[in-house]
Amino acid sequence: MAAESRTSDLHTTTKSIKSRPLPAMIILIGGIIATIFALTLSISIGAADITFSTVWEAIFHYDPTSTSHSIIQELRLPRTLAGVLVGASFAVAGAMMQGMTRNPLADPGILGINAGAVFMVAICFALFPGMSYNGLILFSFIGAGVSVVLVFGISSMGKGVVTPVKIVLAGAAVTAFFTALSEGIGIYFSLSQDLAFWFAGGIAGVKWTQLKLMFPWVLGALIAAMLLSKSITILSLGDDVAKGLGQRTKLVRAAGFIIVLLIAGVAVAVAGPIGFVGLIVPHIARFFVGVDYRLIIPCSAVIGGFLTCIADIGARMINAPQETPIGALFALIGVPFFLYVARKERRNL
Repeated sequence: MAAESRTSDLHTTTKSIKSRPLPAMIILIGGIIATIFALTLSISIGAADITFSTVWEAIFHYDPTSTSHSIIQELRLPRTLAGVLVGASFAVAGAMMQGMTRNPLADPGILGINAGAVFMVAICFALFPGMSYNGLILFSFIGAGVSVVLVFGISSMGKGVVTPVKIVLAGAAVTAFFTALSEGIGIYFSLSQDLAFWFAGGIAGVKWTQLKLMFPWVLGALIAAMLLSKSITILSLGDDVAKGLGQRTKLVRAAGFIIVLLIAGVAVAVAGPIGFVGLIVPHIARFFVGVDYRLIIPCSAVIGGFLTCIADIGARMINAPQETPIGALFALIGVPFFLYVARKERRNL
């Protein structure tokens, strides 16, 4: 009877959670259409401008003797698709972290996950230069995991409960620590130029080989995130409520953080530590669709992919023919947004 009662309460609570399915559907359908258009625009823009019709022909009627078709197939198409996957990965990772920790400032970059992954990438470059791409992803995952353990370990020290402010401060400390170590490794092993790409964040050098290895990891993590979304919604209501509804809070958090570490680690291995995507996008999705993570997670994936694709276009146009790092563009928006959210949360205390 107790189990049936908890199931009934869970169903009632889930139905009563504020959500907006219609705006979510508009965002998903409109976002996918907008992303397809942005993909086409991104492929056509570059040092050699290419018409939309040529892009269409290169994708569906590839001619290996055509220079334009070769540029599209070998350089621009994998880069653009990688940008969408990377943006979706960071956005979903941020959404899950905000839901599981009930911290509106949670983000893979702010909480040190990106810095830990980059540190392990630096070690791979220095000690294992011939490592496979799958190995690089595995080490990025390990580095992200170490960062999470350190952040929550540091924020749990001392008296009082773990607060969002403590977690952010611990994340800043861990980020600074791993960034300093990574830069030290780069200087000692003369890898500064190789690591500059990862620190700045960008997708300029992505090839089909990397994309094919990345895709199944990201797809699996996104599916797992959707399967866990209902539990994250309940967890976002607070531990007491979640436990009262029969949720295994520790198990949900453990599964959620494994997904976050996996998806953020893969994204960092491909594009470097692009910050603030995971902070900004979930807030945009939550504003439109409410607090139901069954809607927030897919909408965050679509919005994150679209914004990263647009940022990549901007990176090529701002200082053409040179490229501006995507991470720098997101930081211009992300830093003021972070300060706004932090100030808003302080007022609510």
